[in-house]
Amino acid sequence: MLEPLCAACLAEPPSFARMRTALRYEAAGRRLILRFKHAERIEGVATFAGWMAEAAADLLSEAEVLVPVPLHRWRLLRRGYNQAALLARAVARLAGRPCVPDLLERHRPTASQQRLSARARRENVTPAAFRVHRRHRGRIAGARILLVDDVFTTGATLDACAKVLQRAGAARVDALTLARVVRDEAHPI
Repeated sequence: MLEPLCAACLAEPPSFARMRTALRYEAAGRRLILRFKHAERIEGVATFAGWMAEAAADLLSEAEVLVPVPLHRWRLLRRGYNQAALLARAVARLAGRPCVPDLLERHRPTASQQRLSARARRENVTPAAFRVHRRHRGRIAGARILLVDDVFTTGATLDACAKVLQRAGAARVDALTLARVVRDEAHPI
């Protein structure tokens, strides 16, 4: 069966094979995610993970390992936690799959994507910002990986991470996010 593609993915196909998301990044969902991401409100992780696991049941049935999008160490120190890693661990527990939070490293700091245009996001986050942790290099060859992040805006970060995993030999990289920004002609990212 052919996977349906959104207009943005048809115009610029992503490096990952398939993607699932639990909710639209708007209204109440947006407020929940911003508090989770920037105000240390992590009590919703179990609920978020349940939504994500339901949305991605088909991907989880095939995934051999879940890998969160990494934060650079300085951002991790400032924030105190990686929201994508919290989500990935919780989803992995629900699905009975392994999660390797440090499989990818963001070794090059990048500017916050929050106020950047789509083009600036792609220029800001490239595969060169990421690498596979040397301890896990042997784990990727032939693996089916589910890449996990909190919000899909333009897909630049997920795309960069997927490229790194593919270059390291992953058989397939799929993506799962808690929320997705839905673009329209009136409000492009």
